[in-house]
Amino acid sequence: MLRPFHLAISVTHIESNRTFYRDVLGCREGRSSDHWVDFDFFGHQLVIHLKTTDFEEAHTNPVDGKNVPVSHFGVVLDMETFDALASDLKKKNISFIIEPYLRFEGQVGEQATMFFKDPSGNALEFKAFKNLDQLFAK
Repeated sequence: MLRPFHLAISVTHIESNRTFYRDVLGCREGRSSDHWVDFDFFGHQLVIHLKTTDFEEAHTNPVDGKNVPVSHFGVVLDMETFDALASDLKKKNISFIIEPYLRFEGQVGEQATMFFKDPSGNALEFKAFKNLDQLFAK
């Protein structure tokens, strides 16, 4: 059984990120203050913390012919949830870093993936495996 994880990230503006995670991604909001907000991030705890200093420029590495942001986070979903979320994000005109597509097609670890940023520039990756048993396969 997989256990929920806790992740804390920095954001530059609480309200725009609160709206993004709650209304765009559909995450249920939990406890909060003027400087942080807890969310139910697909069964995991995500906390956004206000950071008032500048973020560093994002770096990328090539993966399957795409420039993947080195610093990113996200969750592994089932394929049906991934497809529904991808469709919903397109309807909400989310600007993708990497549009939803099938990565490593026909290979071990075949997966659907997509990348986009929150309002503070944090890169998010959502993915789904054709076969979840291949999550850590080589």
